[in-house]
Amino acid sequence: MAHDSYDLPEDPAPALGTVLADGRDSLPFALIHGEALVACAAWALGEAGVLPIDDGTPWEAVVSAGEPFVVHDPLCPMTPPEFIAHCVARALERSCVVVGVRPVTDTVKVVAEGVVGETVDREGLVAVAAPVVLPPSVVADLGGLPSHDLVELVATLRSRYPVELVEAPPAARRVGSEDDVRVLEALTAGDRPIDQPGPGPRGT
Repeated sequence: MAHDSYDLPEDPAPALGTVLADGRDSLPFALIHGEALVACAAWALGEAGVLPIDDGTPWEAVVSAGEPFVVHDPLCPMTPPEFIAHCVARALERSCVVVGVRPVTDTVKVVAEGVVGETVDREGLVAVAAPVVLPPSVVADLGGLPSHDLVELVATLRSRYPVELVEAPPAARRVGSEDDVRVLEALTAGDRPIDQPGPGPRGT
């Protein structure tokens, strides 16, 4: 599947959002292009028109805002703001959860009883990237995020709500180590740096 190119709308749909750093050890604070991964992710939210909120903001306040809620992962730090804004608009238009995904490129093997078996056809396999956008109807139905692990979060959401998977651009790939960060840094060498802060986190 091939991803589309996106432009940042002049007036993106308003949304609330958060960058989940919990449970990711120290990697969110590694540097890419001179900035911490978590800072890059927060900047992308702001550029996409998403207002970051405090971790301690009551979920009832998120519900009362009546806006989509964007879950971003600092381990996908270079996800373009244009793609995030596109996912927000799509979640509103379709009234469904929208998840950014990337094609699986690694070889996948079946393992049964400790024995490595045949290779799985990668056609149709995807890896969760970012963002995960909840439409207002899902925000109102939830009592909070069921998980801070995006894979578990998406699995739970798929069991309860319509979920649409949208291929994210290559810059949105997930990192799992410092080596991955260096690869992503090389891949995004021509991307614009963080030259101005987006809106800062606040309670709603």
